[in-house]
Amino acid sequence: MRFMAKVPKVLVCAVLALGLSGPALAWNDRGHMTVAYIAYKQLTPTTRDRVNALLKLNPKYNDWSAAVDKQAPGALPDDKNLMIFMIAATWADGIKRDSTHTRDGSQNGNRPDGSPDPGKNTGYDDLLMHKYWHFIDTPFTTQGTALPAIPVPNAQKRIALFRTVLASTSADPLKSYDLTWLLHLVGDVHQPLHASTRVSSTDPNGDSGGNLVKLSCTSCELHAFWDHLLGTSNNLKTVVKAARKLPAAEAALAAKSDEKDWIAESFTESQQTVYAAPIAAGNGPFTLTTMYKKNAGKLAKVRVELAGARLANLLNTELK
Repeated sequence: MRFMAKVPKVLVCAVLALGLSGPALAWNDRGHMTVAYIAYKQLTPTTRDRVNALLKLNPKYNDWSAAVDKQAPGALPDDKNLMIFMIAATWADGIKRDSTHTRDGSQNGNRPDGSPDPGKNTGYDDLLMHKYWHFIDTPFTTQGTALPAIPVPNAQKRIALFRTVLASTSADPLKSYDLTWLLHLVGDVHQPLHASTRVSSTDPNGDSGGNLVKLSCTSCELHAFWDHLLGTSNNLKTVVKAARKLPAAEAALAAKSDEKDWIAESFTESQQTVYAAPIAAGNGPFTLTTMYKKNAGKLAKVRVELAGARLANLLNTELK
C-alpha cells in the first residue's frame, strides 16, 4: 500500500483503534487480511506452529491478541492464531502511522534515495518506514516516452531477501521481522498497480502506480479504487466470512514460486485490465464503466487467491 491513496470513508472495528488501518496504500487492510486468511488455511501444522511462535516476537503482538479478544471473544486457540496472522499481515502499513518510526527517503518516503539505510535488514530495531519496499515501479508507455530506471531496493528485491532469511539459520528475531514483512509484500505485488507505473509526456517519471490518475468521484484515484475492491470493513469475522467464499486459486498458477513471475503477471494485468478503457492517457478525471468495475472485481479476487496460495507455498517450503 502506498502513502498517496486516500482513506476510505467507511472503516470499522477495534482494529482501527489499534492503528492497524488508515491511508490505503496497496490492497487495503481487508485485502491483506484476506490474503493471510487464505495462506494460513493452507499452512502445514509444522509451519503454522513456527509462524505462530515467530509472530509472538513482534512488538505489536499483544495488541493483535487484544484486538482478537475484543472482536471474537472466546475464540478457540487455532482460530485466534489465524486472526492474529491476518492482522500481522497489515503491520508493514501500520508502521507508517506509528510515531516511533521515521519516514525515510525522498518523495514523501516513496523513493529510497535519501534514506540513511534503504537496504537495512536488522530486525525490529530498524525504525525506518521503508515505504519504497511495498512496490516495484516497472514503467511502461504507450507514447514512446523514455522510461525511467526502476528504484532499488523495491518489493521484488525485499521478497527475495526475506525468503532467503527464512530458509537460513538466522536468529528468530530477524526471521520474525522478515516474516511479518513477507506476509504483507506478497500481497502487495499481486496488486497490479504495485508492479507498474505508466509513463507519459504528462508524467515522465510515471503516475505513481495510478495514484496520479484521478477518477470522477470526489478525492478518488485509480490506485485507491483498486485497493478497495474487496471492501473496506476490517472486522475480523466479516473478513473471514467473505474469504471462505472465495474459490481456490488455479493449481498451476498457484504453484509458481518465483516472485519475479508474480510481478510480471501483475505488470501484464496492469496494462491489459487496469489501464484499459476508459482509463486513457492523461490524469483524468475518468468515469469508470460498469464493465470496467466488473472486470476489476474479478481480477482482484483472482490476484488475492493467488497471493494467499503462493504465500502458503513459500512458507511451507522455505521457513525453517
